[in-house]
Amino acid sequence: MNLLKEEIANVLSSELSVPIPSQLFEYPKQPIHGDLSIPCFTLAKELKISPHDIALRVQTILTAVTSIDHVDVVGGYANLHFNRTTFADLLFSKTNEKVTNQGTVTIDMSSPNIAKPFSMGHLRSTVIGESIARLYEQHGYTVVRINHIGDWGTQFGKLIAAYKQWGVKEEVETAPIQELLKLYVRFHKEGDEAKGRRWFYELEQGNAEALNLWKWFKTVSLSSFQDIYSKLGVTFDSYDGESFYNDKMHAVIEELESHNLLEQSDGAQVVSLDHENLSPCLIRKSDGATLYATRDLAAAMYRKQTYDFTRSLYVVGNEQALHFKQLKAVLRKLGYDWSEHMEHISFGMMRLEGKKMSTRKGSVVYLENVLSEATALAEEYMQEKNPSLPNRKEVARQVGVGAIIFNDLKNDRRNDIDFSLEDTLRFEGETGPYVQYTHVRTYSLIREQTFMWQDGQAVEDGAWECLIILSKFEETIARALDSHDPSLVARYVLLLAQAFNRYYSQSHILKDDDNLQNRLSIVDAINVAIKECLYLLVIEAPKKM
Repeated sequence: MNLLKEEIANVLSSELSVPIPSQLFEYPKQPIHGDLSIPCFTLAKELKISPHDIALRVQTILTAVTSIDHVDVVGGYANLHFNRTTFADLLFSKTNEKVTNQGTVTIDMSSPNIAKPFSMGHLRSTVIGESIARLYEQHGYTVVRINHIGDWGTQFGKLIAAYKQWGVKEEVETAPIQELLKLYVRFHKEGDEAKGRRWFYELEQGNAEALNLWKWFKTVSLSSFQDIYSKLGVTFDSYDGESFYNDKMHAVIEELESHNLLEQSDGAQVVSLDHENLSPCLIRKSDGATLYATRDLAAAMYRKQTYDFTRSLYVVGNEQALHFKQLKAVLRKLGYDWSEHMEHISFGMMRLEGKKMSTRKGSVVYLENVLSEATALAEEYMQEKNPSLPNRKEVARQVGVGAIIFNDLKNDRRNDIDFSLEDTLRFEGETGPYVQYTHVRTYSLIREQTFMWQDGQAVEDGAWECLIILSKFEETIARALDSHDPSLVARYVLLLAQAFNRYYSQSHILKDDDNLQNRLSIVDAINVAIKECLYLLVIEAPKKM
């Protein structure tokens, strides 16, 4: 579609003697209004002619374009109807060249806290980040996935204090994450904050007992996280967490001092950002302790030096917007122009009954439990619908996990989501399993067939809707990348699946006639597009369900 839009834009630009970008064009909401629409209001101001008269001129000019059947003029709109045969032949003659060597993108994503459960809230950063990573890879970038584990801070002093007071080794070894969470929650109800601070101080000073407990907490947590990442199909290139930057922050503070950027504020050290209309960035507290900002400055410098990134993305919740504005502002003051290539990819919260999930209060939903329930429900469904299905347990995992991921990614990432187990586990309607089943249906039609596109054949009505949607695949993926919004891919693949299922119900696709080759070619193209979309959405595409 992009090539055709550019051809039309070039023809009009030449004939009207004004530059006309293809971005001006719109897609009519109703197919009856055409396949592409050109609003002429902006052109009217430039040419000082009424929009309706310009639309009439567009109608006349485009009669010579072979890919256009006719143009309707409605008010100030020129509505284009493509020649279906020519359009289809162009679509199937196009070859895609794979783009490579576009640069390196680092993506800071997932980043759960050690010794705390992987909750539904962590799912968002993980799958949004992974989907964006795959979009970049498809467009020729090298992607470095970074899991900036939360493995340092006063919470570990509290956890050590809680374990020392109430912990039972055998219970923690049996169910480490669950038991450590119980201890953490209990500490906030009954514990002594001073003891928590003291044990973190001991940890910072290298106390052997504190270090051993901290390393143990970290080991059992990462093992638990790996099980979840494996089920989600997500891997990382780096697990360098907060503790990794402990020995790198002093250099940051020295650099800030050498640029005379540090100021005293109530005993603490800050960088003033008044010129950016931002509150001061706190670098070191009055007791000498460093903060998130100090670590993230060290991390940004380390990543630029190590990976020489083209872009550096942080997939972190909306509530951290100020932090990342301050981070970039401080780097700018240090003269690091590359900070302009850092971007906060924000997303809304996963809420529980309208309230923020809180590990401290114990109001969390374990992702591991939801994955298990979804998989079990999918297996029950398949046992009922297709009891002879081979590899039923593996397919159930693909479908159950796919349902959870799609339920998240079909939403605009910036919006909050209210978690509902019932909605998450639905397999019908606008869901991942619906799309997966459509992929299975398309594959069943083509798996034992041989076919090749035949030019010059008429296009059936049901197939035409599918072809129009297929033609928008590349630009949809490009828009999803530009906006870092996987929901555009999810909404697109839903439209494609719905269009195909209408086509399937209205047509005899396997009918042995002159159009069979083209019908199978269309089904194959739909199959490929759905599989690609599912991959970009971090969802597997089973061939049988």
